Amino acid sequence: MDNQRTILFFVLSFVLLLIWQAWQEDYVVPKATPISTPVISALPDQGAAAQLEVPQGQSAAATQDRPAMTSAPAVKPGVAPMSQVLNSDKRIHVTTDLYDIEIDTVGGDLRKVNLLTYPVAASQPDIPFKLMEDKGFRLFIAQSGLLSGNSAPDHHAIYEAEQLDYTLSGSSNEIKVPLRWVSDDGITVIKTYTFKRDSFLIEVEHEIINSSGEAWRGHQYRQLQRTAAADSESSFFIHTYTGGVIFSEEESYEKIHFSDMEDENLARDIDGGWAAVIQHYFVGAWIPNENEVNHYYTKALDDGRYTLGLVSPEVQVEPGAANIFSSRLYVGSKTQERLEPVANGLVLTVDYGILTLIAEPLFWLLKFFYDWIGNWGWAIIGVTLVIKLVFYKLSEKSYRSMANMRKVTPKITAIRERFIDDRQRMSQAMMELYKKEKINPMGGCLPMLVQIPVFIALYWVLLESVELRQATFIFWLDDLSTKDPFYVLPLLMGLTMYIQQQLNPKPPDPMQAKIMAALPFIFTLFFAFFPSGLVLYWVVNAILSILQQWYITRRIDMGLDNDDDDKKKDKKEKGKGKKKDKPKSPPKALEAASD
Repeated sequence: MDNQRTILFFVLSFVLLLIWQAWQEDYVVPKATPISTPVISALPDQGAAAQLEVPQGQSAAATQDRPAMTSAPAVKPGVAPMSQVLNSDKRIHVTTDLYDIEIDTVGGDLRKVNLLTYPVAASQPDIPFKLMEDKGFRLFIAQSGLLSGNSAPDHHAIYEAEQLDYTLSGSSNEIKVPLRWVSDDGITVIKTYTFKRDSFLIEVEHEIINSSGEAWRGHQYRQLQRTAAADSESSFFIHTYTGGVIFSEEESYEKIHFSDMEDENLARDIDGGWAAVIQHYFVGAWIPNENEVNHYYTKALDDGRYTLGLVSPEVQVEPGAANIFSSRLYVGSKTQERLEPVANGLVLTVDYGILTLIAEPLFWLLKFFYDWIGNWGWAIIGVTLVIKLVFYKLSEKSYRSMANMRKVTPKITAIRERFIDDRQRMSQAMMELYKKEKINPMGGCLPMLVQIPVFIALYWVLLESVELRQATFIFWLDDLSTKDPFYVLPLLMGLTMYIQQQLNPKPPDPMQAKIMAALPFIFTLFFAFFPSGLVLYWVVNAILSILQQWYITRRIDMGLDNDDDDKKKDKKEKGKGKKKDKPKSPPKALEAASD
């Protein structure tokens, strides 16, 4: 009975955890304030790594923000599309084997990114998933520019483009997309995007050519802008983190929630590292050069946008000289094989939470089975079998304890009825019964407690791994990352849960018995909305548990099996008895006398 309560406690705790996560995503997000006229789209505050001189005719505050004044009508919060606060001019269209991209000549911003190898849904294979866009309430763009007391193009400057359409041909491995900006005083900046075949890593360069009569000094900044809209691939029951992330060797992986940006601006100098905005399955990340100290910052803008970025150290370019600022931008899926070689710690954007140490080996095992079998559904079944084998002995002790408890359930019920008004006498009588029958009431709980972290870690592996997105299994299961369209797996899960309850001892408490009886129906409804890959694991694990529990229960009911600890104890006691009854050898003197 204590075992039943433990199972119920952890099951309900898991459910409450998921509901709490969903509530956090839906309601605990910063509220956008009305867009006023004019709207100020500001650049980062400058920290220790980015102090700028004040140009003549401008105030220090204006230089610190470098604002661009754009007009937009005053509207109610959450009504105006974000395109009203972003200037736009000509669009450069870039097509590679992985990307369908739009770059705006205003700022040279990366405004739209369609991932050609990731359809928006399995039923719509010809429509690519849109990771970045600059319209509507899921605004997500990548910006970069220069900050200087001299002439320099920020993300509001208008560049000139050599052409408006680029396509990666079959004979080429990369495309270079140059944009040019020229000032009146002889400063030329060439911003170049380099896209490579079979790569989500984009190289971005700002080349400064100083043809003026004085030295140019300034910094490069790179930033990601995003609204706090929930991830479109999440549902009420399945929520993953959407927000900012930074990485440093000192602090490792840090989440910067949108609410954190509302409360306080980030201002920190970091050697190397990277800054990213992540969502379910996908990520956009700016990666600076290694061993370069950058100033990392965040901003919560008044119109519901949030900015996370970094500013490079100052560089001086003498007259007649040139300098190149370089950086890398990763925009694509959170595929671990692609993330690992890009930057240290970038693979952590595949967010397994606090159980990462357990989850990473589980993903390795899952990938091993996939490489061997070639099907993610069968790979999940393979991992489930391995986990079941690893915990076989622990599960065996748990099921043996439950089988023994089931045998004495009638006696426990009789004790409860006899001492219904005396809780102390009831507890004493039950303890005497446990001692007499050699039953440990906690014997079925402790083995399950050990397994719970592994089960939760596997849950996050199956939930976070983009490899399972739109992965097919068999028959009607054509996407393991979405719910079963015909609800076959949830019904099987409810059936297996019901069968397991029949093998367990029935709770003597009527109220607890009613709750346990209702759980299969509740969880069938609950799991109907879970990704089918998760339900598949649960069903396979439940079937294996039923077979193991039935086998152990049957042997105990037939008197063919006893607890291993009892066997060792009985063997030890028998050994002691034999040693005690063995007659002592007569002294040598008596032996000699008898002879």
